[in-house]
Amino acid sequence: MPLEIKDVDTYYGSVKILDSINFNASHGELLGIIGPNGSGKTTLLRTISRILKPKVGAILLEGRDVLEMGYREFSRIFAAVPQDTTINFDFSALDIVLMGRNPHLGRLELESEKDIEIARRSMRLTNCWEFAERPITELSGGERQLVIIARALTQEPKVLLLDEPTSHLDINYQIEIMELLKRLTSEEKLIVIAVIHDLNLAARYCDRLVLLHDGKIVSLGTQAEVLTAENIKNTFGADVIVKKHALTNHCYVSPVPSPLKRQNKTEAGLTVHLICGGGEGASLMHELAKKGYKVSVGVVNMLDTDYEVAKLLNIPVVTEAPYSPISEEAFQAHLAVVDRANVVVLCNIPFGFGNLRNLEVAERALERNKPLLVFEATRIEKRDFTNGEATKRFIILKGKGAIRVKNQEEVFKAIGQL
Repeated sequence: MPLEIKDVDTYYGSVKILDSINFNASHGELLGIIGPNGSGKTTLLRTISRILKPKVGAILLEGRDVLEMGYREFSRIFAAVPQDTTINFDFSALDIVLMGRNPHLGRLELESEKDIEIARRSMRLTNCWEFAERPITELSGGERQLVIIARALTQEPKVLLLDEPTSHLDINYQIEIMELLKRLTSEEKLIVIAVIHDLNLAARYCDRLVLLHDGKIVSLGTQAEVLTAENIKNTFGADVIVKKHALTNHCYVSPVPSPLKRQNKTEAGLTVHLICGGGEGASLMHELAKKGYKVSVGVVNMLDTDYEVAKLLNIPVVTEAPYSPISEEAFQAHLAVVDRANVVVLCNIPFGFGNLRNLEVAERALERNKPLLVFEATRIEKRDFTNGEATKRFIILKGKGAIRVKNQEEVFKAIGQL
């Protein structure tokens, strides 16, 4: 029988945090818990792991109430990976992992060769055996997270609970950890429940999702059932486009920039929109932001260099899924952002059939009487991978009044004249 969370209410003092929580999780399933800050995600994990006791309801595993289990029995069945994995003592990574054997050892009993072998297997499973002898304090955040997961696996649990296991990690470790969790469900048949803040990671790896808001479950089901634009707007307050990735067929969530507050242009400065991609807009958006201009960006693929720079500078950006052509939803969102700009800059980007619609947005900008600056640092013919279609459209842009620029100095000069 699965893990069952039945009608659970949890309080902090007199304040109710979780309200009538009902769901189950099966062996071999990766269940993702998502929701905005303060929605009760961590409280839910703390309740399942018995750190908090529900005031109402029950938590059952294979029909047994987990609150009635002894400490050692519970710790042999449930293992948790907390959000904060900081360790300030110079224990070796292997020593940390061996701590997972404590529920299986008697009082003052030392680890046997069997215990060490279990720890070794867990570290190999999590790809951290290579630094078994290194002090935990010398490991990177991603390496330390792998060690803490290995410690949890060394308990030989049936249920693994993780609170934001990929938080603050580089993308390579995020992927490695999520791939590991997926492997643990398929090969080890663990029940894995993870709080995940990245909706796209959750969509990519979780079998089902639980969406929490204000301590209640507002949606439970597959990624397609839970990750809808309406659900995300109602819970996170964010406008998004939800699409299916062309390669994986998983849902992909792309944010839509919020409308800029109307301000007097002489007080707030011009709003400059960059049509860019492939890193061609990174330097210019940095210089524009440094000079006090408001900047927006689109359409760029997520994980693109321009996307990462825009995120770093807190610049609104219209996105598309990695390696995917511009969809109708992204195209319409792009037009809406251009409508709010004072000047549009078409950067020195190469064009393929996937991003050809960005040229269409540039055409629409001219039709709407937006000043359009077009980079020609490299001749368009050398950047055209559309059998001449991009070149033809680019020539039309220049014929309709687009202003040619070759470098950033000319961009700022043209903007100043406008």
